[in-house]
Order: sequence, then C-alpha cells, then structure tokens
Amino acid sequence: MLKELILIETAIVALIAGVTDWRSRRIPNWLTLPAAAVGLAMNSAAYGWSGLKISLAGMGLGLLLLFPFVLLRALGAGDWKLAGALGAFLGVHQLLLVLLVAAMIAGLMALALVLHKRRFGQMLRNVGHLLLAIATGHPGHPSVSLDNPESLKVPFGVAFALAAILFVAGQLGVYGS
Repeated sequence: MLKELILIETAIVALIAGVTDWRSRRIPNWLTLPAAAVGLAMNSAAYGWSGLKISLAGMGLGLLLLFPFVLLRALGAGDWKLAGALGAFLGVHQLLLVLLVAAMIAGLMALALVLHKRRFGQMLRNVGHLLLAIATGHPGHPSVSLDNPESLKVPFGVAFALAAILFVAGQLGVYGS
C-alpha cells in the first residue's frame, strides 16, 4: 500500500511541477523542497533504513546529474531541484529511467519548436556550443543560455512531469495487463 502511495505522490508532485512550469516557466521551492522531504520520509516509513538510503541516493543522483546543466545555464534551478525531489521518491534506477524518457520528450518538444520557428541551423550551432562547453568544462557560449532572451526555451519541467506520470501510470497498471 505504501509503495502505491509513494507512486501517487510522485505523480502529484510531477503534475503540479509540470503545470506550474508550463504556466510560469518556474518550478517553485515551496513544491520541490517539501516534496524531497516527503519522498525521504515515505521511503523510510515503507522500507526502513534501506528505503532511506535508496531515497537519498536517488535524490543525490538527480541533483548530481543535472547540476552541470544548471552551471551552464542550460537548465533552470527549479528543474534541478525537481530532479532531486523526484529522485527522493523514485530512487536511482527508476529516476534514471524517468530522466531518460524526459530527455527524449524534451528533445521532441525542442525539435517541434525549432521546426515551427524555422531555426534549425541555429539549433545545430547551439548544440555544438553546448557540447564544447561540457567537454571542456568552460562556461557555455552566452547565446546558449537561459539568460538569452532570443533563445527558444523548452520547459523541461513539463517533459520531466510527463515522463514521471507515464512511469507511475505504468507501475500502477493504468495501461492494462
């Protein structure tokens, strides 16, 4: 019963984050910080010390994996904290799956936006700048930043929320047998 409750709470947090990110392009601390604490507490209650360790590892991995993108200003801090919070609910393995699906959804959203705005060439240059920044450990090119008012932005929180909700639905058997 607690396992299902943890999954439902994960979906609720993801849904609120996705809607908030869609509307305001922000994911607030009032959501992510308490959600992380609830994820840690629920996993501890459900599985004891091993649940706490799994929850802490998921939270830490979510924060660690996305931190370089926050430093490069390619991802907002709210998205980063959401990864930590959902990691606290899901643990390492499940979080990795959700992040992979979220990256694919965000990529499709970005491709649709770029094609709609007819900025495919600019996108290829930006990806090159971003990969170079990651490879060299230097700050990214200013044009490839959330600070650039001209850049097209995909709300990663929306993609992350969709991925988390799809994952939860699959775990709860919503799709059928």
